[in-house]
Amino acid sequence: MVKGGLRSYYEGCVNMARVSTIELKERKLRREKITMLTSYDYSTAAMVDEAGIDVILVGDSLGNVVLGYENTLSVTMEDMLHHTKAVTRGTKNAMVVGDMPFLSYHISCEEAVKNAGRFVQEAGAHSVKIEGGVERVDTIKAILDAQIPVMGHIGLTPQSVHKLGGFRVQGKDLETARRLVEDAKALDKAGVFAIVIECVPTELARRITEEVSVPTIGIGAGPYCDGQVLVINDMLGMFAGHIPKFVKKYADLQPIIIEALKNYKKEVEEGSFPGKEHGFTIKEEVLEKLY
Repeated sequence: MVKGGLRSYYEGCVNMARVSTIELKERKLRREKITMLTSYDYSTAAMVDEAGIDVILVGDSLGNVVLGYENTLSVTMEDMLHHTKAVTRGTKNAMVVGDMPFLSYHISCEEAVKNAGRFVQEAGAHSVKIEGGVERVDTIKAILDAQIPVMGHIGLTPQSVHKLGGFRVQGKDLETARRLVEDAKALDKAGVFAIVIECVPTELARRITEEVSVPTIGIGAGPYCDGQVLVINDMLGMFAGHIPKFVKKYADLQPIIIEALKNYKKEVEEGSFPGKEHGFTIKEEVLEKLY
């Protein structure tokens, strides 16, 4: 029996600080903005959690910024589970969302449920994210039937980069704009707890946000979404590759880190590091007995 009885146990569960899907929906109703960032390792996730960020997305963007791939299509389930495990170990308060990689939910609903379940059971994620709109409704419903919360993702969906003809703004003409509104409504009706809107004109994202009952999380979609998300390597200035227009650099850490590395190299080569203060002592009599 749990100390204090079952009542104390359940009251403790209710009072846990972890951000929940219910809280995010209540934030939308209260018009309180939601913050989300990506993380891919324990140390970074711990800092993001300490900063009070609401949601951490273990994004398949790790393919670009961590693994060095050209795009996200080469990222595997094993890659995602490995990094999600590290992130969940570094968090106490933020909701952790596992980004389902390419082909992990495309083949069948059964396989999608199995892979989503691995994110929760093996990696400790609290929910999963899936790209796509109307065409993903059946898959989303199947995952929800397994009691796993799902975050949707519409607009520029990187796993569809070849179909979309590259990384470009979506919904600029009437036909594609209508399709995005329909996709958002379909995801809302299917039961997702939030929808990421990526690279969509500001006013269209505003319209979608007003049309759906769940929070929208924008990335390159303007200020009217219910929340915002960025790739942490981009916003901290730690990625040497292409930085999208919608990214604001809140720090420029790459030159600072490189300078520190150069100083380390210099001091090791000249013999000034390690200094006496970085070492440990041993009694003289111990040394004498060695010979």
